[in-house]
Amino acid sequence: MAPRARIKLTSTEIVKINQVTSSIQEIVEKTGVDMRGPIPLPTKKLKVTTRKSPDGEGKASWERYSMNIHKRLIDVSADERTLRLIMRVLIPEGLNIEIEMVNV
Repeated sequence: MAPRARIKLTSTEIVKINQVTSSIQEIVEKTGVDMRGPIPLPTKKLKVTTRKSPDGEGKASWERYSMNIHKRLIDVSADERTLRLIMRVLIPEGLNIEIEMVNV
């Protein structure tokens, strides 16, 4: 059972996730470590519906807002050098990253 690092990326902008995953893939290719992913997880869709008229009188018209939260999962063999390089990757604002050690 080799220890692995499980990396979870979460953001509302898919472009930021793709940038970080490509940089992680480049690091993994340079170091020659085993990698699984990026695995796309289901997109969470948050929806909010509000009424346009604040006082309740007038036409019953509504505004609809939505926000998509995209997620990716990457498993990387827990090589010390590789993990140090991954931790130095520039993370854009609005992207959440979680690194967790897992025995698989």
